[in-house]
Amino acid sequence: MKDSQSATFLIAAIKSSAAAVVCRGSAHTANVEVDRRWHGDHCQVSVSNHGSMPVAIEEIVAFDLRHRLDGLTQVYGEGFTMLGQLGGTLAEPVDLSYYTDRKLHRIPEPEDLRTAYGALLLRLAERQRVLLGAASSHRFAVRFSYDSERLRVSYDGEGLILRPGESWQLDELVVLSGTDREPLFDQLATAIAAHHPRLVHDVIPTGWCSWYCFGPEVTADDVKANTRWIAQNLPELRYVQIDDGYQPWMGDWLDTGEAFGGDVFSVLDDIRAHGLEPAIWVAPFIASPESRVFAEHPDWMVQDANGKPLRSDIPGFGGWRQGPWYVLDGTHPDVQEHLRSVFTTMRREWGCTYFKLDATYWGAIHGGVHHDRDATRIEAYRRGMEAVLRGTGDAFVLGCNHPLWPSLGLIHGSRSSMDVIAPDWEHLGPVSRETLLRNWQNGRLWWNDPDVLMLKAPDVAVVDQAGTTHTGDAGSRDTTLRAATVYASGGSVISGDDLHQAAPTSLTQLEALLPPVGVAASFQDEQLEIGITTLPDATVFSVFNWTDDPAPRTIQLPPGKQLLTDKLAGQTIGIHEHTYDLGVLPPGTAVVLEARPA
Repeated sequence: MKDSQSATFLIAAIKSSAAAVVCRGSAHTANVEVDRRWHGDHCQVSVSNHGSMPVAIEEIVAFDLRHRLDGLTQVYGEGFTMLGQLGGTLAEPVDLSYYTDRKLHRIPEPEDLRTAYGALLLRLAERQRVLLGAASSHRFAVRFSYDSERLRVSYDGEGLILRPGESWQLDELVVLSGTDREPLFDQLATAIAAHHPRLVHDVIPTGWCSWYCFGPEVTADDVKANTRWIAQNLPELRYVQIDDGYQPWMGDWLDTGEAFGGDVFSVLDDIRAHGLEPAIWVAPFIASPESRVFAEHPDWMVQDANGKPLRSDIPGFGGWRQGPWYVLDGTHPDVQEHLRSVFTTMRREWGCTYFKLDATYWGAIHGGVHHDRDATRIEAYRRGMEAVLRGTGDAFVLGCNHPLWPSLGLIHGSRSSMDVIAPDWEHLGPVSRETLLRNWQNGRLWWNDPDVLMLKAPDVAVVDQAGTTHTGDAGSRDTTLRAATVYASGGSVISGDDLHQAAPTSLTQLEALLPPVGVAASFQDEQLEIGITTLPDATVFSVFNWTDDPAPRTIQLPPGKQLLTDKLAGQTIGIHEHTYDLGVLPPGTAVVLEARPA
């Protein structure tokens, strides 16, 4: 290996690289200084204005270097939002998700370099990796930008004013090296926990969601029918979640739309009467143009440069339904009180104990002007979420379509992939891989939510995060890959089927996932072919074939004789020792094997 391809060389180059500040106008840039202080693998960065004039800071560049790495160096990068993930190589980046930060939300990338947020992993050689990460997310978005020649780490200053004599302490960075992927991410999770202690909710969610089988046309009868079925047949599904469709307009959450005949309370009462817990979908930061909250309080919205409410489709994506959305400004005291009040009502009066918070990215929208002119979009989002938490009390809070790093310490659960709406293999494969690449987060930052398990294709047309409509097919499909993904994630187990119409024989896979184990599988590398979940009394192997061709698979068993069970099929395989040959897995399928000492 060339010296320039080693982790030691790269880290030394990072530490010796130039730092800089990009300002609006250059007259006073010479008086602005970036300070970097290293404590082992951790770097504390600050920026100070030593001059006599205020300076508008566009970005603070912590490191900028010619990395001298091979263009074929493999990368993995997190996104600003839940939907964003990067793979491929330095020379040829690949979007791992369909809907990206740069295309869907049109978040600008510094100097047109491909950009990850929060974490960037470089695989220099088979046994050498370097992980660049942000250990906190209090104020500024941390960006890791790169191409085949360059590596650039920066903070988005958003044009905020750094006054004379003022200094900003920026979010802490870490630069880690090692041989294996998972220990590096464990170190990053530990560093994050020092700044953002995990918001703990010990019970891993299980439940049912109305969106995938009914969409926004969900009715009270739909929910009640599934509530009865769950109570009688599978009460382990604790939460019954009413998704988008109960409200007349985005933003008017305490009103109810036609779907529930104007009365959501009878549905919530029915859920409780059956011994289950009501869960509800809310998008706290958005408002439709027709909504009452927008009509009555335009001053609550994030503004444009002309002092008018900012239409979200101007800087980015305007929303998948009832748009273009406007955005409630989390820095506005009245908005904070409004959010607290809405969620207090839903928790105390409606009795909801689980909140799926969707479209929360918009709370951190770029290109707007906030009530607090000194606040960043990260601070706007975090202040709004803190107000939400004052209302939700002891309820479980799930983040969905959320900004990832800005949500640290503010949610109990995090959706780990885009929706699993489309039933085709081209969709389900990438979506499942998105989740498993984030296994390192489960139980460390929050509980991961791998999205629902669907045993059949949806019968209704459902809109995804980008406003694309998907219609289910009538044909059968193999669901083992999705079921194995949910198990291997170690996170929540939520059903997306119309269960009262489901055939009892088709529920074996769902039952096999209950209760959730709460432990994410460990994978040797980014191929994600064999995941190992280590439990006190068993070892579970989640074995995948992600390819379009049949693939052989063999697993190495724990020492001693092992009794093997196919969990998804509910069948005992027998006693084996040393290794077990699964034979050839069909394309796009998976097997979950449990091994217990015989």
